[in-house]
Amino acid sequence: MEKQFDIIVIGGGHAGIEAATTSSKMGASTLLITLSKAAIGRPSCNPSVGGTAKGHLVKEIDALGGAMGILADNGGIQFKILNTSKGPAVRSPRSQIDKDLYPIVANNFLENIPQLTIIEAKVWEIIIDNHKVAGVKLFDGTFISGKSVILTAGTFLNGLMWIGLDSFPGGRYGEQVSDNLSDRLRDYGFKVGRLKTGTPPRLHKDTIDYSKFALHPGDPNPIPFSFRTKSVENKIMCYTTNTNEEIHDILREGFARSALFIGLIEGVGPRYCPSIEDKVDRFRDKSSHKIVLEPEGLNTNSVYLNGFSTSLPKDIQERGIRRISGLENVEILRFGYAIEYDYFDPYQLKQTLETKLVENLYFAGQINGTSGYEEAAAQGLVAGINAVLKLQNKEPLLLKRNEAYISVLIDDLVNKEFDEPYRLFTSAAEYRLLLRHDNAYYRLSKYGRELGLITDEEFAIFEHQMELIDKGKTLFDKTLLKPDQINDYLKSVDENPIIDSTTIGTLAKRGNVKIEDLINALPSKVDYEDILSDDIVLNQLDIEIKYEGYIKRQIKEINYFLENENKLIPENFDYHKVNSLSTEARNKLIKINPRSLGQASRILGVSATDISILSVYLR
Repeated sequence: MEKQFDIIVIGGGHAGIEAATTSSKMGASTLLITLSKAAIGRPSCNPSVGGTAKGHLVKEIDALGGAMGILADNGGIQFKILNTSKGPAVRSPRSQIDKDLYPIVANNFLENIPQLTIIEAKVWEIIIDNHKVAGVKLFDGTFISGKSVILTAGTFLNGLMWIGLDSFPGGRYGEQVSDNLSDRLRDYGFKVGRLKTGTPPRLHKDTIDYSKFALHPGDPNPIPFSFRTKSVENKIMCYTTNTNEEIHDILREGFARSALFIGLIEGVGPRYCPSIEDKVDRFRDKSSHKIVLEPEGLNTNSVYLNGFSTSLPKDIQERGIRRISGLENVEILRFGYAIEYDYFDPYQLKQTLETKLVENLYFAGQINGTSGYEEAAAQGLVAGINAVLKLQNKEPLLLKRNEAYISVLIDDLVNKEFDEPYRLFTSAAEYRLLLRHDNAYYRLSKYGRELGLITDEEFAIFEHQMELIDKGKTLFDKTLLKPDQINDYLKSVDENPIIDSTTIGTLAKRGNVKIEDLINALPSKVDYEDILSDDIVLNQLDIEIKYEGYIKRQIKEINYFLENENKLIPENFDYHKVNSLSTEARNKLIKINPRSLGQASRILGVSATDISILSVYLR
């Protein structure tokens, strides 16, 4: 192995995969260091990819040329779109993945990337010379030179696992811990905190009475994550049920022997993905909580008990689980556990994910205080891209909040202070109607193409679709339908008939009307044949026409938003010179060091008055 690389990525989780993929595909010699090749991409907790807002991230990663979408398609065993009864802004794709197949797919994917080397090793220290990365030192003393280092260690930094009052070191069940890296970085001046997450028990599939559960199927016509995937299929069935008060009473018996409740666990857990004991304690007015049984793969006996994350003592877990109807005689393959780990407060990062303290050192993933595979992967992709761009002396990729959920995630991390793991929701995006999962390629593929992560042939697909969308809008505004051509259809979908000839564009705004049906009502469809042949284009036209008024309003809001976003603040700006700033605002601005007036306005503790004062001073 060579001992000198452009980029060194530490950690083979979802962030590490994306960082290694993007940096090597952009031409940088890249080394991925992992504790175990077999564990690359292994799902530590829920065997799934996507979900509310998270599915948006996966589509955006794919649009920029990342890996997660294609890996989820090839390792997926059940697919569905969530929130289909709601508006298009909150619909999100989700895939149940095979926990054993996904790491194999990830390894095969990475092994076929030129410029990428993968080794199994434990990193002892990141070597820093004069506030700049020089490389890494392995546990055996080997030094490897690197121009940039991307740390993506997940929950492995001083990881400590808990079941009841028993604790043992580990970054994931059965895997060793990274027990020196964060200590060394703390010594260098980084602020290090503790967070907590957890995982549910795993059950033996053959000891479950499925007749007592409701079916929880995938979609009849499943849709892949990646545009590169032709089709996917559902291969498993999931099942759902609920807990009850009897189960809750049993769980309460274990509170006195819970490391969480008696204060032995220092780290704070995710508020929006609490353990079952947290839910029972916090939501005392709720008599039940939803449980989903999710098979962990096609060739495993293991079933994941989603909704029952816990670190209660084993006897309490077992008694509580056996009170769930259908699990009376279940065999528990592995008990649930909590894990607390070190993380770095993300205010210490630039928006490129480069650290402020050390040049060419990047942090990505759960070490930045986030939860979820998708949030980690998005950060890994951004860190990998920007590490290479900096080495190439090019401008960084800094997406704005109106362009991607990825930028909402990173902007929130570096601007806001959190005391719990950060999880992305659609409600976090001010312009979510424009940031739908279905239009990710039209928003972002141009950046992927510029970076060399999307080929010209791939980009041509989206370019052609965008041309068809524009063509359709133009045609719809001038093509008329007569009452006798369309009224029977309108009545059939509970819409009022028309009296005079009306354009397709006007009729398409009606809630129950489908554009495809309007086109098919025309006596001649010659001009529309290419549009009719593309379901993706039809779907885009349907959404954009129905929500045209809301979309135009958000575009106006974005124009106002960009006024401040484009007012840059010098990197070494001295906030002490602005006497009229409040003390809190000055301290926060010095701490975060925002790059624009827009970013400054989103910092907690900086008021509208402070922004006005700063704006006048800068002008």
